[in-house]
Amino acid sequence: MAQLEPIDISQPKNDLSSIAEMERKKLFAKNDYQLKSNEYSSTNPDALATGDEQGKGTGGFLDTNNQAAGSRTDVIERKTEIKVNEYQPNKPYTYPTN
Repeated sequence: MAQLEPIDISQPKNDLSSIAEMERKKLFAKNDYQLKSNEYSSTNPDALATGDEQGKGTGGFLDTNNQAAGSRTDVIERKTEIKVNEYQPNKPYTYPTN
């Protein structure tokens, strides 16, 4: 049996790979939540709906049917949709009875 030569699979170093690595590092968002001091949770100010674009919840269990939940845009859109929806909390959907 003939002896086979080893195959060299190494890649040459080039400028494009180092530029791509620098760009990749810039694309990763900075995580500003620290385990002890600013841990992200359901009670973190950035998680709560306080009228900004970050928070979505109110800290309540499951946050279902909560008019205060969502970002600023969510609340505005919800109010806009309720205006055109004929079924509202004071006029719920019902079915005819015979």
